[in-house]
Amino acid sequence: MKAFQASLLVYISHTWAAPAPQASSCGNSGSLRPCPGLVGYDPSNHIPTSPSTEVPTDQFELAPGQSEDADLGLFIDLSKVKNPQPIRGGTTGPTDSGPRTEAYDRLNSDVYAPPSTDSGDIPNAKWPFALSHNRHGLAGAGWARNQNTDQLPIATSMAGVDMRLSANAYRELHWHKSAEWALMLSGSARVGAVNENGENFLDDVTEGDVWFFPSGVPHSIQALENGCEFLLVFSDGKFSEENTFLLTELIDRTPKSVVAKNFRTSLDTFKAAPDKQLWIFPGTQAPTDIEKQNQTGPAGIIPKEFTYSFHWSEQQPYRVPGGSIKILDPETFPIASEFSVALVTVEPGAMREMHWHTTSDEWTYFIKGQARLTVYQAPSSSRTFDFSAGDVGYVPVPNAHYLENTGNETLMFLEVLRAPRYADISVNQWLGITPKQVVQDHLKVGDAFLNTLPKVKPYIVPGNTNLLTTNFTGNTL
Repeated sequence: MKAFQASLLVYISHTWAAPAPQASSCGNSGSLRPCPGLVGYDPSNHIPTSPSTEVPTDQFELAPGQSEDADLGLFIDLSKVKNPQPIRGGTTGPTDSGPRTEAYDRLNSDVYAPPSTDSGDIPNAKWPFALSHNRHGLAGAGWARNQNTDQLPIATSMAGVDMRLSANAYRELHWHKSAEWALMLSGSARVGAVNENGENFLDDVTEGDVWFFPSGVPHSIQALENGCEFLLVFSDGKFSEENTFLLTELIDRTPKSVVAKNFRTSLDTFKAAPDKQLWIFPGTQAPTDIEKQNQTGPAGIIPKEFTYSFHWSEQQPYRVPGGSIKILDPETFPIASEFSVALVTVEPGAMREMHWHTTSDEWTYFIKGQARLTVYQAPSSSRTFDFSAGDVGYVPVPNAHYLENTGNETLMFLEVLRAPRYADISVNQWLGITPKQVVQDHLKVGDAFLNTLPKVKPYIVPGNTNLLTTNFTGNTL
């Protein structure tokens, strides 16, 4: 036995002993660790040699306008050119040989090859919902994706959620600390709530309609037979869809005996209640006649002047050359005391005029089309960003900005303010009702230009669909 143990120990020591240290290999076979001699200055090889890092001119294309004066800040469309490069104001420049994700460069030409008027340091003003985590509900009932200060740190005043409900699906009964403003993007839904007075609310909303729920008011949303998608805007930049108060969690996180006592029932009543949150889940079809779901209590329904929905889809917009605008704020939707919004359309080549807001940051959601926006921040900083459908933009008060349609279809976007009234300062109108002498002394412009300045806010400025046009008269490069 002792002889066997001795043999076993010898075997183990040979099998499991650490390998003897070996010198690092510097040959062509490679090595796990580098040679010590590679550190620092090497007098035998002090002039490194490497191929050129510039991309040859025959391996990339310049987009129209890319070689023109960089101060013009023309929109550069990199979507169709071969191997786009970050060049402005010439035919050559510091090229980009990679590594890179070319799709991002094509979508963000004004970041990749910025106008020379961009200057200084401006916080990022853009977040695509496409980069937000998309949480899915139960059994294919829907999904939601969030944008808050985790994704867009500058957006401290508001946060957004893009939510989809399949046919008949619910966003379960819930409430939250922040106020909720919503725009129906497609389809129809039934929304309901009960306020602290015991007054109830129930309504059907469709594409273009709006609802608002004050903080703390419990509510539910159920898609009708064709499903729906909607945009939610919350009154706190830190808001997260993951942190709402849920009915299922309320029941599950309260002692069972207390729940039974509260409802004056037996423990068996809730034995089939879900043991996890429903959040978004399939439901039975709502009756077509909304009155069949009416559960009005003694307090009645919420008075119309304080109701939670607004059928904005039925409002005709205010049309101006180059687009349209319609405004919804507490003057016409009193319950939404914190939210003032504008739904804006801009035709190809036109732009939402240069402006700023006096009391609120602007949270912007792009519904369709593509655009660019330059943010000017005092005293001498600016940066230009490109947007497409599904993106969120954010401009802090009182930074000046514009929105130019850079595509071939109508641009539509939503401007959201945390303000009791929608308002802005129009640069056009500001100068139009400032004494001409004052404007002339500042900008050294002629009378012909001064006479064109409007005294009425234009909101939208029409323009040529050819974005290489350098002035309104149609002269091109």
